[in-house]
Amino acid sequence: MSEETITLGGGCFWCIEAVLEKLKGVEEVISGYSGGTIPNPSYDQVCSGEGGHAEVVQVHFDPLVISLEDLLTIFFTLHDPTTLNRQGNDVGEQYRSVIFYRTEKQREVAQAVIQDIADKEIWPGQLVTQLQPFEEFYPAEDYHQHYFERNSNQAYCQFIIEPKVTKLRKMFQEKLQA
Repeated sequence: MSEETITLGGGCFWCIEAVLEKLKGVEEVISGYSGGTIPNPSYDQVCSGEGGHAEVVQVHFDPLVISLEDLLTIFFTLHDPTTLNRQGNDVGEQYRSVIFYRTEKQREVAQAVIQDIADKEIWPGQLVTQLQPFEEFYPAEDYHQHYFERNSNQAYCQFIIEPKVTKLRKMFQEKLQA
């Protein structure tokens, strides 16, 4: 198995984690923080906007099973990359759409997927997803990990996350783990 890692932000990390961890070839998804100035920030610091971190997921995947292109296409389908610093009712820089790439190849693939999404006009409006070189990732507190899986009956999970999971099942059935 070969493994690649990329860090993605698309609003609340619970939503992105719940979707991406269901994909074939995704070995691990860790919720956390990236892109800011405070070392080892807390959830409260990130939510307050202090330090400029985004809520992100660090995705470890096997590119022989799921390509980065497919992974990013799914990522862009399940969050709104046209809203600057917000996803739905979540507002602030911590909810920005961002890709932290580790290699020049990842940057090139991300740019190509962004262009493809824009060309196909999947989302109305201009894509505002930031492309930034990866610097540091800080795992979120334990209670944030696998949040949807452990709290699926909570209202937020039912009304915000479950529709994204349902959309994933409808649109990308062939990419799901058995």
